Amino acid sequence: MSALLWGLLASSSLIVGALIVMARPLPQRLVALVMAFGAGVLISAVAYDLVEDAFDESNGWVLLTGLTAGALTFYVGDLLIDRLGGADRKRSTGVQAGGAGAAIAFGTVLDGIPESVVLGTTLVAGSGVSVAMLAAVFLSNLPEAMSATAGLLKSGTSRRTILLLWIGTTAVAGVASWAGWYFVGDAGGGTVALVQAFAAGALLTMLTDTMVPEAYDFGGPSTGLVTVLGFSVAFGLSTLA
Repeated sequence: MSALLWGLLASSSLIVGALIVMARPLPQRLVALVMAFGAGVLISAVAYDLVEDAFDESNGWVLLTGLTAGALTFYVGDLLIDRLGGADRKRSTGVQAGGAGAAIAFGTVLDGIPESVVLGTTLVAGSGVSVAMLAAVFLSNLPEAMSATAGLLKSGTSRRTILLLWIGTTAVAGVASWAGWYFVGDAGGGTVALVQAFAAGALLTMLTDTMVPEAYDFGGPSTGLVTVLGFSVAFGLSTLA
């Protein structure tokens, strides 16, 4: 139950981000810079809460295997979703009007599963959820939802449909967090490390495919600075945890 609730809490920022945009549409550049911040947060989480931990718990071969498998799995899944019409699911420009609603929904769920599964695995040791990972998931989901919601609104998607999309995604993320705890709970350190490396590979692929291009296209020269700021904030949380 704890894993489920933590997963729901971390992903609840998807709904928060959507509500913010619905209440008051934000400038496209601001949304892009918030997304750059979220990308920096996730990069830090991948580096220090996934890759480093996976390496400490196993060895380089397990790490490389997991990274490769995670990257290829996300790449193939994302490629299929792109061909079905979900390629622009996180764009803030409204180009979602040319895509398929189901593909956009599946793509959004695909993006959130790896981080939620890892969040659940942090409870395996019995020492409580990783504060750094929880913060990383929450802070990175916020700009994702803001950007995608802005684009969906411009494409003519109803507010009810958008809210249902994020509520459904949040629910799936909660279940994914529970699954991460349940299926890895009795496994050894090597299995946990493999799961962490797999998620790291998937998240890095997702970042460069969906979040970073959107942030760079509309954030301007400040994008790099804001990304580093997000990285630094997440790193600070990791050192305090």
